[in-house]
Amino acid sequence: MNNKKFEKFASILLEWNRVHNLTGARSREEIFSNIEDSYYPYSFIQEPKSILDVGSGAGFPGIVLSILYPKAKVVLCEPRNKRASFLKFVAIELELDNVRVVKKRIENYKSSPFNLITSRAVMDTAQLIDLTYHLRDDETKYLLYKGENIFNELKEMKLIDYDIIERGKRNYLYIKKV
Repeated sequence: MNNKKFEKFASILLEWNRVHNLTGARSREEIFSNIEDSYYPYSFIQEPKSILDVGSGAGFPGIVLSILYPKAKVVLCEPRNKRASFLKFVAIELELDNVRVVKKRIENYKSSPFNLITSRAVMDTAQLIDLTYHLRDDETKYLLYKGENIFNELKEMKLIDYDIIERGKRNYLYIKKV
């Protein structure tokens, strides 16, 4: 993972985080741990044509995925002003021409369906799927970065086709069919 864009992203995030408290990651090592966490699914997901990252915050996983998939159209949906401003700044500084930042709540965002919808620790799985109903079609997949509670969340749901890839305390929920 020796990419100059990841290095620059980490530097920008460290600088902004001192003033704006965008993430709990306070050191370069902690930021790279978050980058690696965002990067890991690259090894098992299909390459998407379009990505919607819900609640992008400090750019995990949306910015990382936009670097990994430069041909994908990436929308970072973030309702909070300072975080949306940060994401726009990062996209410009890293020359991520495939990124568009939308400062809206997900339920108020209108678009054609996305190929992949991602989110990291934003809300429970059922709620996220309900709130993104208007942004998906039969081909849409979900990549959700979850903790240990995912197993309880899934008990209440009727998902058709999914995998859970466990790595440390992280559970990557890859939903291939809702």
